[in-house]
Amino acid sequence: MSPILEVKDLQTSFGEVNVLAGVSFAVEQGETYAMVGESGSGKTTVIRAIAGLAPAQAGSVKFDGQEIRGIGERALRPLRKDIAMMFQDPTGSLSPRLTIRNLITEPHKIQGMKNRDLDAEAKRLLELVNLPAHFADRYPYQLSGGQARRVGVARALALEPKLILADEPTAGLDVSVQGELLNLLNDLRERLGLSMVIITHNLNVVRHVADRMGILYLGRLVEEGTTEAIFHEPRHPYTNCLLSANPEPDPDARLDRIALKGEPPSLIRRPSGCEFRDRCPMASDVCSQVPQWKVTNGHGVRCLTPRHL
Repeated sequence: MSPILEVKDLQTSFGEVNVLAGVSFAVEQGETYAMVGESGSGKTTVIRAIAGLAPAQAGSVKFDGQEIRGIGERALRPLRKDIAMMFQDPTGSLSPRLTIRNLITEPHKIQGMKNRDLDAEAKRLLELVNLPAHFADRYPYQLSGGQARRVGVARALALEPKLILADEPTAGLDVSVQGELLNLLNDLRERLGLSMVIITHNLNVVRHVADRMGILYLGRLVEEGTTEAIFHEPRHPYTNCLLSANPEPDPDARLDRIALKGEPPSLIRRPSGCEFRDRCPMASDVCSQVPQWKVTNGHGVRCLTPRHL
């Protein structure tokens, strides 16, 4: 069976700023794929480019075997019912002038589905995300952050999509509410057979929901593999740094933090050789060369001195 989503050498520039420098990954049917990296690494641009909301000057994006990069809005519109987007700001992405009923049934109107009972659809969608039916008459300002996020999930599910693109789905939520939302997403994936791409910098989120994950640095994947493999045997120094900085709930745990040097370099003037070498605690003279992507047992890494190979 072919992947539901296949991205190859995706490249995006805004003027002189090369944000994505050749990103490639695939998502299988029913799989959750997480993309992790610092702010500014290009995570959000990846999913916006997939959805046609950001430019992609080169590369390929295939959804369900069909090339969708650059096909134009008219050709892309029928596919939007199969690819749904969850935006990072749950309240800001909801129009304050519309009731929740109108917000979550709006996709039916956009797609011209005139024969649907929208009241019944609103009730069905609210039940899917465990919100009471009377929430249909509320407005976004009357919702908590967690409730607004659930409304965003309901709206994304309105047209029964095959693929969900979720940008920081737990951002700004209390830890307990994060757990509830992650359990909901896992449950919906299993019940509805969804595939998901989740963008986050929260590694605890990744560990809870993702089957596989990719680590993004300066618009390039530097490591990719199963979530279990990367958490237990990270191969790229950047991945090691991210994992070492992950908050540890056990106050008695022994922490072995790895400090990164400096700030991420400018995307306008990318470093030569390995782009991570100026910040890398493991850098050596060999890192002046450009590292190539190498895959061993399904675990890929872009590093000249990877660990555990």
